[in-house]
Amino acid sequence: MDSDIAIIVEGKNDKSRLSRVLSSEVPIHCTFGTLNTERIEALRKAVGDRQVYLFTDPDASGRRIRGVLRDVFPDAEHIYTRRGYNGVEGTPEEYLIQQLEKAGLEAYILYPDPAPPWVE
Repeated sequence: MDSDIAIIVEGKNDKSRLSRVLSSEVPIHCTFGTLNTERIEALRKAVGDRQVYLFTDPDASGRRIRGVLRDVFPDAEHIYTRRGYNGVEGTPEEYLIQQLEKAGLEAYILYPDPAPPWVE
């Protein structure tokens, strides 16, 4: 089943981090740091008519990419991580899940299995 959303992140480490907490039906696309016309068109084509979520790092490069993507996808939702974390890839899974919930994506979140009762 295809999802009606797509998430755009900066790099493959961000993508692999997010894919640990998101259903595999959600496509996660990477900008790979560079956004030339070709890359933007490829993203636009890959995303199609899905609702776009932008999740970039809180550094200068991430803000620049978010700014460009904001123009390309004016209806995109924005997901943010904290400055203290090392970008999306360095964000703890619990916090990623909170941010995805805040964006209303509960249906796509892979929640960690609860610990067995004997684990304190």
